[in-house]
Amino acid sequence: MLKVSLRKNKNAGFTMMELLIVIVILGLLASLVAPKFFGQLGKAERGTAVSQMSALETALDTYRLDVGQYPQTLDELRKSSHPRWDGPYLPKDVPLDPWGNQYVYKVPGDNGNPYTLMSYGADGKPGGVENNEDILH
Repeated sequence: MLKVSLRKNKNAGFTMMELLIVIVILGLLASLVAPKFFGQLGKAERGTAVSQMSALETALDTYRLDVGQYPQTLDELRKSSHPRWDGPYLPKDVPLDPWGNQYVYKVPGDNGNPYTLMSYGADGKPGGVENNEDILH
């Protein structure tokens, strides 16, 4: 018959010093990896903004083909009282940019363009650098 011992092994587990060393090593690794990770996160948000703006531009162009002019607001892509309106031109409400701000839409646009569509970036203010830089599409 097999006899099971209920005695505890005094050598089992980690000492406080070993745990502190492991925590310090994990902290050092995190400090090396975190900046690169957050840099990629900013690039992903900018890529999302560009993709959303491309979808909005497609909807704007389709609206113009149907109605004969660009809408005065982005909300007209979802509902309008214009007699030639054949929308909605977006499947859902107009999205916010990845930072939770509304896209900037102006008719007529800057520099002789029919419209201007842009995001002010992470800070939600004109100008800026890196993640705060304006995205004009």
